[in-house]
Amino acid sequence: MPRTAKIQRDTKETQITGELRIEGKGRYEISTGIRFLDHMLELFTKHGGFDLKLTATGDLDVDQHHTVEDAGIVIGQLFAKALGDRKGINRAGYFVLPMDETLCVVAVDLGGRPALVYKDKVKVVHVGDLQTELVPDFFDGFVTHAGANLHAKILYGRSNHHKLEAIFKCWARAMRYACSTDEQLKDQLPSTKGLL
Repeated sequence: MPRTAKIQRDTKETQITGELRIEGKGRYEISTGIRFLDHMLELFTKHGGFDLKLTATGDLDVDQHHTVEDAGIVIGQLFAKALGDRKGINRAGYFVLPMDETLCVVAVDLGGRPALVYKDKVKVVHVGDLQTELVPDFFDGFVTHAGANLHAKILYGRSNHHKLEAIFKCWARAMRYACSTDEQLKDQLPSTKGLL
C-alpha cells in the first residue's frame, strides 16, 4: 500500500494545502509565493523520490515568516500522517553531500521526539528572494510536527546558494532512507519502548 497524506491548514496568516506520496517518482507542484523556497522544496522532492504538492498563500505583505514556518509545519504533518504507526521503517537516516565547493551532512531520526540542530554558515540576508534567517524556522516547524530529530550542518563552503541547496538535498536523501521499510523488520516498531 502506498503511504500518502493530504493536509489542509488554514490560519489567519496562511492557507496551505499539501499532498504527499512517500513512494513517489520525484514529482512536484510547489507554489509558496517565495520562488527560492519553491526551488528548495522541488529539489527535496526530486532527490527524496517523493511526490509532493504544496500550495501556500500567506501574508507576504507582512513578512515571509508565517509562510516559511507554516510550510515546514504542513510538510511535517504530511510525513507524520503518511508514515502512520511507523512499523517497519528504518527510522533513522543520514547523508553526506558535496555541492561543488560545499560539503554538508544531515541526519534524521523519525523516532517521535522533535529536536533541531541547524548550522548552515550562510552569511547573507537573502538567497534569491528567501530570507535566510527563516530556514531554521522551516525546519523547526517540520521536526515539531513530524516528530523528528534533524541535525543539519554545513562543514564548509563558499556559495550561500550551494549551502542551502546542499542542506535540502541532504535532508531529502536522509528522509528517503529513514522512511524506507526494512523487509526483515516490517511488522516491528523500530523502538525498544514499544511505541514512538
